[in-house]
Amino acid sequence: MSVALFTHPACLDHDPGGWHPECPDRLRAVLRALEAPEFAPLLREEAPAATHAQLERVHSAGHIASILGTRPAPGEIVPLDPDTVMSSGSAEAALHAAGGAAAAVDAVMEGWARAAFVAVRPPGHHAEPGRAMGFCLFNNAAIAAHQARARWGLRRIAVVDFDVHHGNGTEAAFAADSDLFYASSHQHPCYPGTGIDGGISDHIVNMPLPPGSNGGDFRTIWEGALLPALDAFVPELLIISAGFDAHYADPLAELRLTERDFAWISEKLVALAEVHAKGRVVSVLEGGYNLDALAASAAAHVRALMGVF
Repeated sequence: MSVALFTHPACLDHDPGGWHPECPDRLRAVLRALEAPEFAPLLREEAPAATHAQLERVHSAGHIASILGTRPAPGEIVPLDPDTVMSSGSAEAALHAAGGAAAAVDAVMEGWARAAFVAVRPPGHHAEPGRAMGFCLFNNAAIAAHQARARWGLRRIAVVDFDVHHGNGTEAAFAADSDLFYASSHQHPCYPGTGIDGGISDHIVNMPLPPGSNGGDFRTIWEGALLPALDAFVPELLIISAGFDAHYADPLAELRLTERDFAWISEKLVALAEVHAKGRVVSVLEGGYNLDALAASAAAHVRALMGVF
């Protein structure tokens, strides 16, 4: 399977400070792992900057202006909330993160890539239409979904999210539109404290897991609830919010997954996309804060996208 890798050097210039877990070394670790010889077949592409029109499909004009207008001097940090900060390179990084997600949709719709992995930062799934939060500035996965709709005319688009934190921003962006599906497994209690209401509709399905849950627990909720709901939705395109912070070594939460669990869910999602979406998968990097665990898990995920099981 031809798989495109989208990234951009600007995504390394978002520097929240040495204390912050969402650091540039996260992306460096992922990209180093994907330099291994087994990943030579990846189609390596530069993520473009998102256009204003792409951002406006998800975010309010005020939010966009606030993010793009916050340009600290080099070496300065501007806090947006206790967790989310901007440096001199943050706005440009966020533009390329969002633009890479949209370009990945174009790649799979044009057909020169069957799947794409968007290795960018800052992550996106906590960014709500009107505010940044949880390390996230723009909602990359939601922007990708609306690119599929606006440019390619797709109607039924799914985002699935196995990050350890609930993607409140994606849920907020999709809640009023039954043709946009969101499914999430995540730890609860945990930041941001949302997503505890289970299957709240046919198109929003949340499955929280208690701290200490392991790969068996994770596979049970996906096989028993999340994958069947996704299958019933019959998506034309599958977008993955690929966070790897449910790994047992991650410092920000208490789930007990391994890279084998991430490979398993990735294989299941690829198989479902083959049935309903002509194999079209766009995966966007979200969380993951232990560098070794992140690198190994992302590599396992990309192998599955490549069909190497």
